[in-house]
Amino acid sequence: MTAITIPLDVAAAEERLLRYLAIEGQSGQEKAIAEAIAKDLQAIGVPASGIRYDAVHTKITLPTQTGNLYADLPGTRSGPRILFSTHMDVVPVCAGAKPKREGGRIVSDGKTGLGGDNRTGCAVLVTLVETLLKNKLPHPPITLLFTVREESGLQGVQAIDPADLKGAAMCFNVDAQVPADFVTGAVGAETFEAHIHGKAAHAGVAPEKGISSTLVAALAIAEVRREGWFGKVVRPEGHGTSNIGIFGGKNNTAAGDATNVVTDYVYLKGETRSPDAAFAAANTDAYRTALLRAAASVTDADGEPARVEFSGKAQYPSFNIPDDAPAVVHARRAAEALGMTPTTVFSNGGLDANWLVQHGVPTITLGAGQHQIHTINEFVDLAQYADGCRLAVMLATLEA
Repeated sequence: MTAITIPLDVAAAEERLLRYLAIEGQSGQEKAIAEAIAKDLQAIGVPASGIRYDAVHTKITLPTQTGNLYADLPGTRSGPRILFSTHMDVVPVCAGAKPKREGGRIVSDGKTGLGGDNRTGCAVLVTLVETLLKNKLPHPPITLLFTVREESGLQGVQAIDPADLKGAAMCFNVDAQVPADFVTGAVGAETFEAHIHGKAAHAGVAPEKGISSTLVAALAIAEVRREGWFGKVVRPEGHGTSNIGIFGGKNNTAAGDATNVVTDYVYLKGETRSPDAAFAAANTDAYRTALLRAAASVTDADGEPARVEFSGKAQYPSFNIPDDAPAVVHARRAAEALGMTPTTVFSNGGLDANWLVQHGVPTITLGAGQHQIHTINEFVDLAQYADGCRLAVMLATLEA
């Protein structure tokens, strides 16, 4: 079978990506990149009436500059609506990124991350529209979705009103590495936090009068690990992962004030992940149990114990789309039409797809060349980025 050729303007696609990578936009600060995307969409032929924002920023508790950005393209042929999605925010290590081309890659200057996660997705979606309109390629109705606050817990997509998705039959989310390695499932996650209240005392003169919150935390974490609930978790009843990501004090300060003072307060924040929501909840409960037990065991000279306030909640749901689902079949056919070899994979990381599936839209995540994300070694493979653009066009134009 001869692979289909997509009329892609590679130079324009690369220039667009370089521009987007240089625009600041950590979670909650997506206004500038949203405005750049909206401006580009209008420049390539999307009318202002086809571009809209929602109001999820008014629902998110953390400060957020703007809502999710949408663009709607009327179909030039009949067929169910297709949704394409990506997120606009980048992680803090990407602040001040200075992207540059180096051979077949785009890299940073080595001092920051790059933001390929997920400015590649933003550039792919705008390039998709440019290619469709410039070449008058037939396509069904299409909606583009650019979300906010993906990196801070998928908050932008979680708060969506499903009606804004306009009844899309399937979605293709651009947020991975290799274009045709389709992510068709991902774990769900819970978050938890603990406030450990002890009692300060002079650690040299009268340590027995204090109650060490540090000791409570250490004993609890050690117990969680000993019982097999920390890190990579594999137990007869299920599997997943867990982690304590923040071990600190009040107001983002260090736990404790000085080496000669028994630490009276420790703050812990962590997460648990699993394909099985009940197992993730059980993992969270293992932390709760260990912390309460440790608090009861750490007392002052009068027998007064430490005190723990613990809370945990589901962060996002897991999902797993079967290989014979229409969205997966469509993705496979599109990749094969371009001469690619498609595979399906299950992710241990959360994606906007987790919530889009929950909102009723089967969602497949594809790649566009982002590598070593969230590090200063991050880069975008330009050949894979171009293939991601071509695949998006094929997904939009291939008839069911």
